[in-house]
Amino acid sequence: MLRFRVLASSALLILSGCVSPPMLEVARPVTAGLPASVISLLAAANIPAAAVGAVVIRSADDATILAHRADASMQPASTLKVLTSIVGLEKLGPTYRGRAELRTSGEVVNGALQGDLVLRGLGDPDLDWEALQRMLQSLRHKGITELKGDLVLDRQWFQPSRPDIGVPPFDETPEFRYNVIPDALLLNTNLLQLDFESGDQTNAAGIRVGMSPALDRVTVVSNMTFVDRACEKWEDCWKLPTVSRTDDDVIRITLQGEFPRKCTASTRISILDRVDFADRLFRALWRNVGGTFSGITREAAASDVPATGLRLLAQHQSRTLAEFTRDINKRSDNPITRVLFLSLGALSAIDTSLPTALRGEQAVRAWLQERNIDDTGLVLENGSGLSRTERIRPSQLAAVLKAAQRSNWAPEFMASLPIVAVDGGMQNRLRNSPAASRSRIKTGSLRDVAAVAGFVENAKNQSFIVVAMINHPLATGAVARPILDALLDWVARQPGAGVAAK
Repeated sequence: MLRFRVLASSALLILSGCVSPPMLEVARPVTAGLPASVISLLAAANIPAAAVGAVVIRSADDATILAHRADASMQPASTLKVLTSIVGLEKLGPTYRGRAELRTSGEVVNGALQGDLVLRGLGDPDLDWEALQRMLQSLRHKGITELKGDLVLDRQWFQPSRPDIGVPPFDETPEFRYNVIPDALLLNTNLLQLDFESGDQTNAAGIRVGMSPALDRVTVVSNMTFVDRACEKWEDCWKLPTVSRTDDDVIRITLQGEFPRKCTASTRISILDRVDFADRLFRALWRNVGGTFSGITREAAASDVPATGLRLLAQHQSRTLAEFTRDINKRSDNPITRVLFLSLGALSAIDTSLPTALRGEQAVRAWLQERNIDDTGLVLENGSGLSRTERIRPSQLAAVLKAAQRSNWAPEFMASLPIVAVDGGMQNRLRNSPAASRSRIKTGSLRDVAAVAGFVENAKNQSFIVVAMINHPLATGAVARPILDALLDWVARQPGAGVAAK
């Protein structure tokens, strides 16, 4: 009752004009701890409350209605993407586009380009094989039929230009998209799509495998064996393919593991060396548009890409940042997030002799400081949350969401977040909660980590900022999601401003 009287008295003073409405960093009402529903689920899962950090802030008056270890520095998993995406929107603007270019210093003589063709990457997250094909078709429209020089791959907009080299795999599946370490020229994300179809045969010859895009002198063969398992669990049988090269320079990808009978499935993998992938893709596409090529494909050296003097032949622009931010948050796309993080560094005025990732980190910290958000305890590595070292305090991430809510680009940012019970990582969650179809929540999960961050709206259309993280070896998806959902549901059932939560 005391808490209710305090809130009610404050409301009367505000309505009477005796005091101003509460603003940022004003005194808070007494806050609640973790709700009973959350505590009960934690106990059932043998996860201590000390493994949880959470904060809930009412948007209308910035009142903190729940705080539990809100200032603990914790692993956020993919909820960190909300920080990278709002900083990107504010620093670069919603109409920012990454680019890729074809340039040369050579002259065209009788349809032949008498020099190298430079494929320059400028952080284009949409440079797929079809985009490259359109760029090559543009060369043909300019009358170029033959390339006498080399294809030079210029990734130097990010430094180091090949951040993937020498980096150990993040986990046991380095070939899948979520694990691709981007460079400035992320051609088709270095991914091959494999389409599998099997009948009721008893040997691997019965598995048909299609590959796209088609690559010059690259083949896929199956060494997989059949297994009686549900088709939807086919990845449980997957093993890392092997890559070999024949004497006549054919690259052979050999599939390993098991595959269910009577099954159709698809996946995309990054299994080829990046120069090999670009070379074999370029040769196939250039031949398809009627061109010939007598050179080699190689990484750019500093002498290949002078600051001036290279003539633009064709270019591709990505979707706007406002558009691909939806991929960052709704699909939780790690490579695109990391490209944005590195682009923040590449486009900053910070010391260009520093590695691009460090410049990106400093750009993010500068944004936080400009908004008086303390960065103590913040650890950034790649901006995506796909990291064992990245850390942030729940209170910090809540402050980021508060700043995003007040941003000029709040509509673009909000549109990028998964809608509860509708899409993204929240598509199949909280369907029977008041939060369904009303709230927008970014999810995050890693081994030992589960998290949520975003905006919950109650039945009275009142908004709450919610951040919660669980860091514990038992915090698997199946165990941790119901706990986090219980917290989100509790928030969605809050009575709103002026009434104490029970």
